[in-house]
Amino acid sequence: MSGYPGQGYQGGYRRSGPPPQPYPPQAQGGYYPPQPSYNTYQPGPSQPPPGPGYGYSPQQPSPQPYGYNHPPPQQPLQPPPQHPQQHPQQHPPQQPYNGYPPPQPSYGNRPAMPTVHSNAYVHGNHNAPAPPPTTPQQFGHGAPNNYSYQYSNCTGRRKALLIGINYFGQRGQLRGCINDVKNMSAYLVENFGYKREDMVILTDDQQNPMSQPTKQNLLRAMHWLVKDARPNDSLFFHYSGHGGQTKDLDGDEDDGYDEVIYPVDFRQTGHITDDEMHRIMVKPLVPGVRLTAIFDSCHSGTALDLPYIYNTQGILKQPNLAKEAGQGLLGAITSYSQGDLGGVASNIMGFFKKATNGEEAYNRAIATKTSPADVIMLSGSKDDQTSADATIAAQATGAMSWAFITSLKKNPQQSYVQLLNSIRDELATKYTQKPQLSCSHPLNTDLLFVM
Repeated sequence: MSGYPGQGYQGGYRRSGPPPQPYPPQAQGGYYPPQPSYNTYQPGPSQPPPGPGYGYSPQQPSPQPYGYNHPPPQQPLQPPPQHPQQHPQQHPPQQPYNGYPPPQPSYGNRPAMPTVHSNAYVHGNHNAPAPPPTTPQQFGHGAPNNYSYQYSNCTGRRKALLIGINYFGQRGQLRGCINDVKNMSAYLVENFGYKREDMVILTDDQQNPMSQPTKQNLLRAMHWLVKDARPNDSLFFHYSGHGGQTKDLDGDEDDGYDEVIYPVDFRQTGHITDDEMHRIMVKPLVPGVRLTAIFDSCHSGTALDLPYIYNTQGILKQPNLAKEAGQGLLGAITSYSQGDLGGVASNIMGFFKKATNGEEAYNRAIATKTSPADVIMLSGSKDDQTSADATIAAQATGAMSWAFITSLKKNPQQSYVQLLNSIRDELATKYTQKPQLSCSHPLNTDLLFVM
């Protein structure tokens, strides 16, 4: 796309996929040069490869999960106890490192950040967004009967999974995805109380094989993210990379296509569908658990298969049968004017089939993908749109990731619909993509966005 003069915006690649085949080494002058390593784990010839799962043997140096140039937090040295034999509980046995942050027994102090209690609404400004209710909510808007859902106050444990794939050495290589993860992880730490030790970061510039964004590592990390989640926990998922579509096989997509993401090794292992991501990261969650998902990829409007999608007025979107009817009628009129009576019948029958399939798919998604947990997704584009890999302020970045952070920095306390609109406003004059807001349950979009 064209640049945006005078504002430091430049056109970039589209994050639609799959990316084409890798450059042949001889024909194209070699692969992309090796990237600097941010991990000290260097398996030597005599060292065995990592075993099954993410365990390393005690003899091997433990790789760091933090990524980039962020060393693990330094702990002050503590003097040894006077009588260690009398205090065995102070010296638990060391467990082999498994590549993931250890369980955190306490939440600790967090930096100042927007909370339901600091919200202006609580202090008498009723023009500010109201905080989420603390009581179970009844489903509505056609959701399944006899269910309730629970908003999260996001006061519990925090965990984050951030994935950035530049696809080094492959055609369709992107530039800003790893930067997106750097920027997003720093923003979460500085503004929302997340800790480095509670993050898993997968990027394709790391030498540690466990930190590479392969399909196996992505799926395992998704399971880790939601494991043992409890009410009011706040989970965060960020994907920046190529996205695409594939034929829907289970009838829950009104356009007939599933949305997919592409791991770095997708040519060998395949893509990951929205059905699979929903099954792993949404279905296990109990009421009151919050999962915030940001997808900065093409064709990502329903990349997590959340059935409640909202427009910029905060109104629930439903299959647009009137639009389908208009298209079917227009095709029938055109065929009739050309004397094509067979075309008239074909257009009318096609409309009824498409409208019926769309309505059935919508109802199926509502029935099977509604969740009592509090899952929110903001995506970079509609299902039929691409998302930009851009240059903003001289840094390669994804337009959606940049707009999300920029919008919240300008106004940390927004409602869901205000945030959707402010993200779109950041992109409106530079890009055609339309970020989408979706939820696992009927959402009051005027409530305060918390995370």
